[in-house]
Amino acid sequence: MKKLPEYFGSLVFGPTVMRERLPAETYNSLMRTINEGKDLDIEVANVVANAMKEWAIEHGATHYTHWFQPMTGITAEKHDSFISPTPDGKVIMEFSGKQLVRGEPDASSFPSGGLRATFEARGYTAWDPTSYAFIKGNTLCIPTAFCSYGGHALDKKTPLLRSMEALNKQALRILTLFGHTEVSYVYPTVGAEQEYFLIDREMYNKRPDLIFTGRTLFGAPPPKGQELGDHYFGSIKPRVAAFMEDLNEELWKLGILAKTEHNEVAPSQHELAPIHTTVNVATDHNQLTMEIMKQVALRHGLVCLLHEKPFAGVNGSGKHNNWSLNTNTGVNLLSPGETPYENAQFLLFLVAVVKAVDDYQDLLRVSVATASNDLRLGGNEAPPAIISVYLGSELTAILESIELGIPYNATIKGKIQLGTSVLPPLPLDTTDRNRTSPFAFTGNKFEFRMLGSSDSIACANIMLNTAVAESLRQFADVLEGASDFKAALNDLIRDTFSKHKRIIFNGNGYDDAWVKEAVENRGLLNLKTTPDCMPYLISKKNLDMLVSHNVYSSEELHSRYEILLTNYCKVIKIEALTMLDMTRRHILPAIGAYVSEIASMAAAKMAVSGNIDCSYEKSLLERLSALMSIISSRAEELEEKVNKVHGIQDVTEQSYGYRDLVIPKMSELRAAVDEAELITAEKHWPFPSYGDLLYSVR
Repeated sequence: MKKLPEYFGSLVFGPTVMRERLPAETYNSLMRTINEGKDLDIEVANVVANAMKEWAIEHGATHYTHWFQPMTGITAEKHDSFISPTPDGKVIMEFSGKQLVRGEPDASSFPSGGLRATFEARGYTAWDPTSYAFIKGNTLCIPTAFCSYGGHALDKKTPLLRSMEALNKQALRILTLFGHTEVSYVYPTVGAEQEYFLIDREMYNKRPDLIFTGRTLFGAPPPKGQELGDHYFGSIKPRVAAFMEDLNEELWKLGILAKTEHNEVAPSQHELAPIHTTVNVATDHNQLTMEIMKQVALRHGLVCLLHEKPFAGVNGSGKHNNWSLNTNTGVNLLSPGETPYENAQFLLFLVAVVKAVDDYQDLLRVSVATASNDLRLGGNEAPPAIISVYLGSELTAILESIELGIPYNATIKGKIQLGTSVLPPLPLDTTDRNRTSPFAFTGNKFEFRMLGSSDSIACANIMLNTAVAESLRQFADVLEGASDFKAALNDLIRDTFSKHKRIIFNGNGYDDAWVKEAVENRGLLNLKTTPDCMPYLISKKNLDMLVSHNVYSSEELHSRYEILLTNYCKVIKIEALTMLDMTRRHILPAIGAYVSEIASMAAAKMAVSGNIDCSYEKSLLERLSALMSIISSRAEELEEKVNKVHGIQDVTEQSYGYRDLVIPKMSELRAAVDEAELITAEKHWPFPSYGDLLYSVR
């Protein structure tokens, strides 16, 4: 059996493989393309393509695909075999540089938001050499960008790469002012913690709502949920442990740095966390991780749920986006060092992020807005829908001292005494352990906690990268023209903190008092739903900023507005129709059958003796009969609202209709059905209960 270091990355055409298989000149040219953004020569591409093909065939590959990330939120691939016919009726295996660099898939059914006409169905994929090719099954997967016939970005990768370039450009301006001329490239890194649920596959197959929507649309609460907190970090059940072991092996073969695994708060909920890597690679890896989680779960008779809120009444699943800035010389620009109060460069980058979050809190909220995440944000689980920044006591005190113009009292950090000589004292950590914070500084990075578990991390990082680039651009404009750099630097840090400290909050984000304080006193946004968020995507302030950094064109932003709202409407409609189907074809007949059984039972008792007490049966019949009428009536009301809203042509108005008319009716129908479930015999209820779903995996 191979040891982990021997098979780690064995299915990746990465630097080690390329160094072994490519001529030195070709390898160096490709590395310049990857690390410095130099143009890719077609002759280099031809050599790389041949080496890539030979390596892939040795590993059992028969096909290749341009693997890309359209606006569907998942990945896409069209497979072509390596075979090419010969005059003698045989085949040879071929793969050229042209086939490596560009593909031409049919783009007709991918969301475009109006970026292409019907007769412009063709799309183009372009090789992203900064994200290494890999083998999945019998297919060589080549990470690519995806654009329309007219050259507009139709994917999430292209704007992400653009945002990285924008951030690099502005960060280098700042570092040059500090004398760091040896730095040639600055790049963001991300580690995306992934939360998920595992449920029994047999149970899953009996729930149409899980199959069609990814979440339970009905379900009475079980006697026990997450109240005791006994699942969090608890011992991992054998079946889950076997899944995790299998998952890790598959991920490690693909060079994905899976590091941490544990039970999460809710029953049957778990988490996987990777080591940080460059943000575009981290995005590719997270998409692969979600896909492989689902595949591996099936092998173990399980289903992996990535929906943000698959079960009402217990914590939903998010994706913590740990973001930092690094130089090609190995420096983390968000590392405070031992004396952060003396580290002016760190403090400047720190307040640049604070300013970015304050100035573009709306864009960050937009970046995580989906119908499924609306169910999670704002509930009593991290985080709330209001964006704020947690810096911790030490950094906040340092910035306050700069604002006030007084020396910072650099007292010795405290120790945690554990009360026994056997255990050593621990250093008192002044960074974040505030789970209610949506955007928290955690030692040498910021953790953005609002992302939904099923989301691509690309969108959030596009907005974060570009917002920070804009802060750094403004800083560089000021400092490059300063006659006294040190004085201007101090003034800039002070003034930025003073202007943007409203976004800093180190308290309890769940407290109702914070909501009032944030909105009424600080003027922060509380955008609870996707329709609330989306107008900010195309507001003049945000559009001008994103266009100025060449991350999006105006047309691309408007297309995404259309795509995201259309998706929101479709998701709610599918959920509503699923509820109607389940109600009419399963739930009402099941309750009716139980009513018939109870009535027969009462009649049988009465036949024995007219004096027998049937008050239990009578009371139950009355409750169930009343609930059947209520459920039927509420289903009719829901259907009427769905039909009404579906007829609205304007997508903005339609999204308001689904939010204000359809969703409330869905909630009303669910309440009646869940009440009926609690008093209907288990043998009659047509679906596995919450208790079955959450506690069936052993």
